[in-house]
Amino acid sequence: MAYGENVLMEIDDGIAVITINRPKALNALNIDTLNELKSAALAADAAKNVKVIIITGAGSKSFVAGADIAQMRDLKVLEGRQMTMLGQTVFGIIDNLDKPVIAAVNGFALGGGCELAMACDIRIAAETAKFGQPEVNLGIIPGFAGTQRLARLIGKGRAKYYIFTGYMMTATEALELGLADKIVKAEELLDVCRDIAKTIISKAPVAVMMAKKSVNHGLDMDLASGVAYEAEAYTTCFTTGDRVEGMSAFLEKRKANFIGE
Repeated sequence: MAYGENVLMEIDDGIAVITINRPKALNALNIDTLNELKSAALAADAAKNVKVIIITGAGSKSFVAGADIAQMRDLKVLEGRQMTMLGQTVFGIIDNLDKPVIAAVNGFALGGGCELAMACDIRIAAETAKFGQPEVNLGIIPGFAGTQRLARLIGKGRAKYYIFTGYMMTATEALELGLADKIVKAEELLDVCRDIAKTIISKAPVAVMMAKKSVNHGLDMDLASGVAYEAEAYTTCFTTGDRVEGMSAFLEKRKANFIGE
């Protein structure tokens, strides 16, 4: 299914694979692509037959090589602000979807591509992947929340190092820093991501959703507030039939049959 000219989505076995489909431009994000990505992500989150979302880039070279510089070069000041606000909005939506989102990073994840990967819950990288925030080479800074998410993922000092220098990280460096969660062979990337998705699908959907919300919101709170939020999310799980099913299955030594209620 196409969401415009630049974003595709396929749904199979509970998994929605969203593909940025601009391989000739290394899947660079222009305004149309950002809007299409927003539509696809919201549609996947609303679809009852989707449990986990995977985001990747078309081709073998690039996940997303950044924002579309050819389009950005001619933007006036207010247009530049509108673009950064659009990118922040779209990636904020992805970050806060109810369903888990896995980034299948199949190549360059630079600038907006690195920011897109960071907006996903889990980042699985091909051995050939490269990560970075090279915006200073263009006279700008990361504008799709890169200064904020990178610092939260790898620490303030390291984030400044990579943002100030524009250096690219290898997949191994990204893994060591905590930006990538796993490295796999390029030809195995989507299969591994699907296997992870299937494992998540086998768990209680409401519990997974509440765990995601607890981690995301807790990072924006002090510890005491985060712990209090967790208690409320935990209590919400106690209202579900899946909680009874999961505990009963454990005690009866059988596989749980979760229905998401």
